[in-house]
Parts: sequence; C-alpha cells; structure tokens
Amino acid sequence: MGGCSGYQCGRSRGRPTLQPRRSLHECTLELAAAVVKNRRALLEILVRTATRTAAEDEIRRSVRALAGAAWEIERNRPPRTGRLSVFLPSNNVLYSYVLFGMIPSLYVDRIEMRPSSRTRGTVEAVHELLAEACGFDDAQGVELVEASQKQFVTSCQDSDAVVFTGRFENGLDIMRSVDQQACFLFFGSGPNPMVIGPEAWPEGIQRSLVAARLYNSGQDCLSTDLVFVHRSILHEVVDRLGQRLSEIPITDRGQPGAVVSALVYADAARAASAYISDHAGRVVFGGYADPRSLLVQPTVILHEYGEQLHPPEHFAPIFSLVPYEDVAEIRRWAATPAELIRGMYATVFGEQRLTGQRLGTAVVLREVTTFDHEDGNRPFGGYGVQAGSVRGVDGQLSGRPLLLSAELAAWAQR
Repeated sequence: MGGCSGYQCGRSRGRPTLQPRRSLHECTLELAAAVVKNRRALLEILVRTATRTAAEDEIRRSVRALAGAAWEIERNRPPRTGRLSVFLPSNNVLYSYVLFGMIPSLYVDRIEMRPSSRTRGTVEAVHELLAEACGFDDAQGVELVEASQKQFVTSCQDSDAVVFTGRFENGLDIMRSVDQQACFLFFGSGPNPMVIGPEAWPEGIQRSLVAARLYNSGQDCLSTDLVFVHRSILHEVVDRLGQRLSEIPITDRGQPGAVVSALVYADAARAASAYISDHAGRVVFGGYADPRSLLVQPTVILHEYGEQLHPPEHFAPIFSLVPYEDVAEIRRWAATPAELIRGMYATVFGEQRLTGQRLGTAVVLREVTTFDHEDGNRPFGGYGVQAGSVRGVDGQLSGRPLLLSAELAAWAQR
C-alpha cells in the first residue's frame, strides 16, 4: 500500500491484511482507515504541539484528504515519480505528513522527509505509528531522514521533485542548489487579511473571526494577521470581540475544548510580546504576554489605516484591526509591493463593493474563512511568490495556488 503502479496498489509490504492488487479507491480508503483506527494515539501525539481542538480538526482534515485522494489523482494524473524530497513545516504535523507523504506514496516510489527541528519528536512519533499501520518501509515508501539541512539539500540532487516549506530566502537558496530537472515547489505564508464590511452579520462574523485567528492559539499560516473593519461597525465589532475573548480561558493544550494555550515556540512568544509592547498605546483588549512561560493573552490592537501597514505573521493570538471607509483603501494596500509578493487568501464578509476574484495577488474567499475553504485535494494558496510558488523552465519561481499531484503532471508536460 506504499504506492501503486498505474494507479493500482500492488505492494503489500508483507502485511497479511492487504491483498496484492488493490484499486486506487481501495488504497486511499485503507490509508484513511489507518488514521481513523489510530485516532486516539494520534491525538495524544499531536497535543504536544497543538491544542486539542486543533488536533482533532487536523485528524478530520487528514481523513477527508485521504478519502478524496483517489479523485485528486484520477483528475490530475500525476506521472509515476521515482523520488520526492520534502522539507516538512513545523506545524500541522499530521496533515503535512498526509499531504506530502501518505497521498504521494500512491504515485511516488520513494519519499524522503526531513522534519523541522522544532517538531522532530512529534513527527517521528506520527511516522512510527502510521508507517507500521500503512506498511511503509525505509527501502521503498515513506522515510524520515535525520540530516542537517545542508546534508539533505545534497541528497535532493537525486530527487525528481522537491517540496520546501519555510522562509522564502531559505527556499531560494535550496532551489538554486537543486537540479534544474527537478520539480521544485515552495510553500510559504501570507497575511490572509479579513474584510468585515457594513453588511456583515455581527454574531456570525465574531465566530468566524475568532475561529480563524485562534486556530491552535494563532499558530497557523492560515490564520488572519490583519482585519479591515468598516468604520460604521467598528465599535460594535471591537466590543463584541472583546466580550467573546473574555469568555475564552487559557488552558493546558491537551485539555478537551482547549482553544488558547501556551505557545509552542519561544521565539514566537518573544515576537508577540515585542509587538504588543511596541503597540501598547493601541491595545484595546488583553495585552499580557510572558515570553518565559510562553503565555500570550488574546490581544486586540486597533491600528490606523496606512498603506505601509504590513503586520508580520503572528504565530500568536493577536488580532490586528484597522478601520476603513472605502474599499479603494483596501485595494491600494493590497497593491503595495510588500503585499503583492505575499498574497495568499483574503476573506470578505458583508462587503459587496469589493468585487473580483483577487485582491492584489490574494485569492478572495467570500463569507467563509480560510479554514472553511482549505481542501487537501485542491490547489492551496494565492499568487504571491512568497506565499506559494513553483519553479518554471526559466529557473524562476512563479506564484500560484499549488497542489503536488497537479504540479508534477504539469512539470512532466513542460
């Protein structure tokens, strides 16, 4: 079940429960069943780096992506690929393992994955559990590699495809070191702005905003880092948001129902504390941050509009709000060079004047959050080169929504 020939699963890895020839649909359902069967054990592993609420959601998303993998592969028809090298991200451990390991194993002979040093132990535990359940082995299947980044880059020279997730500058260096014949995909991040217009439903928008910003205590690349709020409803949004946040306790991340807990990374806590301190005069709710204990209270900061307002990616529960009156202000902000290179998604609620399918280079989502939209079997992201991009035949990165199976198929046809 570690791969399939001609989209037929044909390797049993010696496990007696698997038959020698399985259809692609049967293979994907068996992989999904392996995750479902080990749900409790996976949950205990994932809460090392995620809140229980986020971990439960990650398991559901993983099962859904595996169940839909047959449709994805049959639709995109990726070529049989010899070797794939993957630089795993530091968050969404299981989901990343599914998207870049379990699903590609159906059309890639060998997959080597290097975990982020931040979450290596968690990734190793997930791999140990699922490699046994799915029949992967190191010789031919999905393998975790213990190597420095420099060593792993060297090994990538023999790969047919490379997936890198992380800082853009690091991705550029690695791309230049990888053979031009290899398909190279870069997955980065973006601010994912949210627009709350005058026609937004107050109660519904509060739920959407809180859910999007506080996913895993804000430690996710899909969380929104900037919220544009129409001036006519600004005070109502701020008041309702503060009331909702006051009802959310900071708890142990493994506790059932946990939404906000201590952060996982010390540098994220330090950055959050510094950002809150730098904008202390604009804090309208919260404001407590202790880098030593990694605790950051959900904090609302009310900025003034400015085209040069480019908040960093907060891996923390920080809400950065900015009022607007005319959608032209938002369009000008999105058209600045700083935002054009990192456009991923833009979520729009109750603002009919903001028309079109893109805001700058960001893909516009209407009346749904980024997490509502995310689908592991469809292309991910926007058109900002630092948000997600693929190397072209000219050797340059081109920003666009990415899906591994589709990009491998396109690369084979270049």
